[in-house]
Amino acid sequence: MNPRYLKLLINLYPPYWGTGITVKSISPDYREICVQMKMRGYNRNYVKTHFGGSLYAMTDPFFMVMLMHILGKGFVVWDKAAHIDFIKPSQETVTARFLINEEQIERIKNNTSSGQKYFPEFSVDIENEAGEKVARVVKTLYIRKKVI
Repeated sequence: MNPRYLKLLINLYPPYWGTGITVKSISPDYREICVQMKMRGYNRNYVKTHFGGSLYAMTDPFFMVMLMHILGKGFVVWDKAAHIDFIKPSQETVTARFLINEEQIERIKNNTSSGQKYFPEFSVDIENEAGEKVARVVKTLYIRKKVI
């Protein structure tokens, strides 16, 4: 799928649109995605900072989606687990930049070459406008080669 078309679809997806989460960019090779969320009355919590569920939601599918496109149809890729550390409250626009490098891709291919399951971890920091870390999300994925 064309990255620009996927960006449009995600930005129109009601759970993201409704929480103010916006995909700002997807690189042509799917190795980088940038997501932002502005503070709105409908995504803040009781103490008027970003709601933790919205912070997590802005990170939810992206590593899985990236790897599905990078690895192709010969692989099964699923989210398996996640952990979020809330580091600093924020009332401003927050950004998460997802990156997957060649070393990570090669490690996945090497660890799944015989059809075995592999559970790599990927982390992404959510930062405020000053570049300060607001939260860190660690995602564990389930990856294996499809049996043909």
